[in-house]
Amino acid sequence: MSLEINSYQEYQEHYQRSVENPSLFWEDIANHFFWRKKWDKVLENDWSIPLTKWFTGAQLNITENCLDRHLEERGDQTAIIWEPNDPKDKAQHVTYKRLHSKVCTFSNVLKKNGVQKGDRVCIYMPMVLELAVAVLACARIGAIHSVVFAGFSATALAARINDASCKVLLTADGGFRGDKITPLKDIADEALKECPTIEKTIVFKRTKQHVSWNPSMDVWWHKEVEKVDDVCPAEVMNAEDMLFILYTSGSTGKPKGMVHTCGGYMVYTTYSFKNVFQYKEGDVYWCSADIGWITGHSYIVYGPLAAGATTVMFEGVPSYPDFGRFWEVCEKHKVTQFYTAPTAIRALAKHPISLVEKYDLSSIKTLGTVGEPINEEAWHWYDDHVGKNKCPIVDTWWQTETGGMMISSMAGITKDKPTYATLPLPGIQPVLLDGEGKEIQETEAEGIVAIKHPWPSLARTIYGNHERYKNVYFSAYPNYYFPGDGALRDADGNYRITGRVDDVVIVSGHNLGTAPIENAINEHEKIVESAVVGFPHDIKGNALYAYVITYDGVEEKPELIDEIKQVVANTIGPIAKPDKIQFVKGLPKTRSGKIMRRILRKIASNDTSNLGDVSTLLNPEVVQDIIDHKL
Repeated sequence: MSLEINSYQEYQEHYQRSVENPSLFWEDIANHFFWRKKWDKVLENDWSIPLTKWFTGAQLNITENCLDRHLEERGDQTAIIWEPNDPKDKAQHVTYKRLHSKVCTFSNVLKKNGVQKGDRVCIYMPMVLELAVAVLACARIGAIHSVVFAGFSATALAARINDASCKVLLTADGGFRGDKITPLKDIADEALKECPTIEKTIVFKRTKQHVSWNPSMDVWWHKEVEKVDDVCPAEVMNAEDMLFILYTSGSTGKPKGMVHTCGGYMVYTTYSFKNVFQYKEGDVYWCSADIGWITGHSYIVYGPLAAGATTVMFEGVPSYPDFGRFWEVCEKHKVTQFYTAPTAIRALAKHPISLVEKYDLSSIKTLGTVGEPINEEAWHWYDDHVGKNKCPIVDTWWQTETGGMMISSMAGITKDKPTYATLPLPGIQPVLLDGEGKEIQETEAEGIVAIKHPWPSLARTIYGNHERYKNVYFSAYPNYYFPGDGALRDADGNYRITGRVDDVVIVSGHNLGTAPIENAINEHEKIVESAVVGFPHDIKGNALYAYVITYDGVEEKPELIDEIKQVVANTIGPIAKPDKIQFVKGLPKTRSGKIMRRILRKIASNDTSNLGDVSTLLNPEVVQDIIDHKL
């Protein structure tokens, strides 16, 4: 069976086969990769434990699939285009040969500094090319990487280092982000006061600012590279050996270290990348995410490189030096597939359309969104102004835990539908469950999303806490993976993710999902985005509190509040009208674009004593602003 799907009929064939005989289907797909030793068994599974293993007995190294196997055929092809923060600085085009050399060199640096197979390495770096090199170098020698986003606080960094007992920290003197410099080495030094397991810190020189130095622990990246050569055979790994740990937010506030393994993750991310984006030879693909979250792991580094693609890494932000930067980069590198977050699209939509129109975007063939469901207004803005109504939009639903995209259209193969993630990928078997956990048989329905069969890139556990993994994902609905989301399914089997199922507020005895209320508010022509939470009410039990962002220049008058309430009443019913509507400059979001409603609930309830470490948010400054202007 081909790795590539080229028609709707082929999608149906792949999907049908993946459901009827998952082991045979994934064996066929896995045969397209390089293995040191083939598997004894494709799938071992017992979701009651839960325990899932793919390609047991197989041996490989993922970097041989991302680098070595491409050298003969496309060694001189660009593997990574690195676009710096400042557009006046020159971009780097790094070929597969050059990337292979850099990865092997840094693999030897890691080994020289005491890193061995199975050790955990924490990576706290800006979006420089060396971040991708570091990730691949860890994988090459069998070390387990844990990337921590370079905007997180010392407290958050220390918690992640200590949870995984990391041996070595990779960081930089600082990082450029727009017109600001993040003092990464200073933050790391603060964190390491509480991290006894770190033996070495390898520091990449990016900003050239002065940093404090501990000669017994700190070494410069560039000096270490000069001491080694670029010959480093890949460590032979078992398919189920750990590849990386990546921390994601937990509902309790304690982050969860999701564990992904070598074989299944490689197979699934590459297969989904090729087919969702319909990547072809000669294309230039750009995912604007950071490698500090799962989209960067799966769809900047591993999936594209294993597919032999040219992938763009972007150090900057969409607003620097102005809000046309994304489109300037697309024109400059003739980007063919562009993948970003609805949060970014909504932010860009607030600014003059001339910032889009001044650039030639004719190279773009496919647009994508990730991180949260995209609202209809943002979808149409993206379609009209960026895609010029010619490009399919793949609205991808997935999670850190799933490793790869689960439900999404395939560009030009399956149909788009605004606000719908649409159809499951081959190998993914979603169902809708009712309140009792029974499958809803009707095609057109609304319920709780669950997955009833494993897929290769599923996270195997939470690092050091398998019981928590079982309780969070497998206990609510036995024999299903429970992602925590609700969905609508239309008559054609398309899925629309409606938000977290715990985002339900009981008002006067009525169960009200906050997502439909937010959707109604967002339909108002003056509103960019909103978030609705519940707060205690003497009479109703709970009432609704709406945080609302308006377009620039909109006067936030009492009349607008009345209009918003009326829109909600007309769309859902008077019972769903928010009691309080607060206009805000921004909403607290994770790096993946998810609104932190836990924080908003606490603010609405006048409980701001323990909001947790807000420095890990995309925009921590908005929290205090919301508190200061609370109604």
